[in-house]
Amino acid sequence: MDEYVKILPVTLPINRIEPVKQGTTKQESEGASSDFQKILEEKIGQLKVSKHAKLRMSSRNISLTPEQLEKLNTAVEKAEKKGVRESLILINDIAFVVSIKNKTIITAVDGANLKENVFTNIDGAVIM
Repeated sequence: MDEYVKILPVTLPINRIEPVKQGTTKQESEGASSDFQKILEEKIGQLKVSKHAKLRMSSRNISLTPEQLEKLNTAVEKAEKKGVRESLILINDIAFVVSIKNKTIITAVDGANLKENVFTNIDGAVIM
């Protein structure tokens, strides 16, 4: 005896873009857009710190001063202009390996642990 299973088509919800409310003016929507752009630029400009780097920095008592952070951001910008993807950045006696593309600090090494250390997977270095 043949048994049949009837499969019904599945209907998925449709994502719809809602129209702008009638009360919203073009200037208001442009203002919101420019606010979003400012926030986006601020976030993109900031360096992120990976979990690994946070662990290394805390275990080695490395804390960044505002001046060091500014130097680090400047070094990332310089490396980015040169097309570097992964960089070793030396600031005073602290070395950072930074993903330039992701703007993320991958690891940090202080002066005491810097000697006889080998840095791999980098394609550029910036000394500040």
